[in-house]
Amino acid sequence: MADFDLDNPELPDHVKDRAFQSGNYPYEDKLKRKTYEAHLEALQIELTKLQSHLQQSGERVIMLFEGRDAAGKGGTIRRYTHYLNPRHNRVVALSKPTETEQGQWYFQRYLAHFPTAGEQVLFDRSWYNRAVVEPVMGFCSPEQTENFYQQLPDVEHMIVKEGIHFFKFWLNIGQEMQLKRFHDRRHSPLKHWKLSPVDLRALEKWDVYSAARNEMLERSNFDFAPWTVVRANDKRRARIGAIQTVVSAIDYAGRDMGAIGKMDKHIVQSAETFLAHCQKDE
Repeated sequence: MADFDLDNPELPDHVKDRAFQSGNYPYEDKLKRKTYEAHLEALQIELTKLQSHLQQSGERVIMLFEGRDAAGKGGTIRRYTHYLNPRHNRVVALSKPTETEQGQWYFQRYLAHFPTAGEQVLFDRSWYNRAVVEPVMGFCSPEQTENFYQQLPDVEHMIVKEGIHFFKFWLNIGQEMQLKRFHDRRHSPLKHWKLSPVDLRALEKWDVYSAARNEMLERSNFDFAPWTVVRANDKRRARIGAIQTVVSAIDYAGRDMGAIGKMDKHIVQSAETFLAHCQKDE
């Protein structure tokens, strides 16, 4: 993509034409708006039921949302929390570590945000920065990443043994789709702030990111804490799939499986399924 000029207000045809189906995306068009909005509202009603259940039972939920820049993490989180009480449903999006945090155990600043009884916490990026973003961008050493992987099973096993409902989402987009979304951000007076220098540096590291992502999925897809890969070229289908995953996994009073709907196996996949087709999809 060396010939792609992000500052050109006209999106090149080779990006425009290939963006939606990049990464071997299985659909040719977005989910129809009316279909999407009706299904999303039904799922959001289910989320209010889940919220009531958590408040009554004291159960806790942690969700991690990972993915390349512009994969749609923030938008998915916003649709999830839109009708929920912010006192009991917290979004955590941490900035780079402070000097004090750099001297702490790596996981420490994330543990401070874990949920209390009845809460859901949604991490917009998480401790998996050390598996993908940090090593790719040179923000940590190979030894630090390996130490992270060695400690990771114990940390996540403790989360699950504590009785917390734990979900790990990787939102996956194709290369041309990422370029299109970067271009849209660059030329939007409302979204230009979303495009950071780190995002721009990442444009040249697509293959390195892919390798780091694959290693992460292979090394941290634990039986007790598996990854859910959501193919996210279509934000609508991705948001539906992520919410379906949560409300299908937790039993609560009045759960309506008809309203939740059948999961789209082409969109929501296990790490094993995704990795098995990864070479073709890239």
